[in-house]
Amino acid sequence: MTTDPSAWEPAPLAEVADLFSRAGCTWWIAGGHAIELAVGHAIREHGDIDVLLLREDQHAAQHVLAGWEWWAADPPGKLRPWLPDEYLPMGVHDIWCRPEPGKPWRLQVMLDEGQDGLWVSRRDTAVHRPVAELGAISTAGIPYLRPEVQLYYKAKSPRPKDETDLTAVLPTLGPAQRIWLAEAILATYGDHPWVHRLEVPARHRRPPQADLLDDLPYDWEQR
Repeated sequence: MTTDPSAWEPAPLAEVADLFSRAGCTWWIAGGHAIELAVGHAIREHGDIDVLLLREDQHAAQHVLAGWEWWAADPPGKLRPWLPDEYLPMGVHDIWCRPEPGKPWRLQVMLDEGQDGLWVSRRDTAVHRPVAELGAISTAGIPYLRPEVQLYYKAKSPRPKDETDLTAVLPTLGPAQRIWLAEAILATYGDHPWVHRLEVPARHRRPPQADLLDDLPYDWEQR
């Protein structure tokens, strides 16, 4: 039974959306596919496809992928079987899924934290926002992670494909989205070249002194 991490044959976006339409909870397409849904067209090739769930909803993945194999990255970087009804604790964030043993991986489920109606970044608890404002819906009706949130995660160690995603989606980001992303990056990673590309006012190019979103009104219509 192979767990080769390079053996990927990503499921089509429409297939993944159809599977998770039966999840019975909130979910979002994440990763590079989320960026493409935000800009409305293809940008590049993808080596995988990601779905984000809140940790409390993790068993929805076992429900919609009944009959599949589920492997948890536990500890990170090492895959082991995720048992039916097993609750994955904080520290376990990635689940690799495939229809049967020996087949290529088809999708990855990512778990993030939620508390009292807030999404809380697993990388920095000062970075948070209401769960209801975490995603958007594409013209095809597919939920996806808002680009500024996805870019926040990509900013940790940007790869060439992440730079491609930033370049593609940057023109679509409104002022409030740019400010949120700049402050989130500074709070978690410190000074970063992406902050300068966001072209936010100088006062938002310094690490914030308070939790993000506490004082910043967020207007999703500023596009």
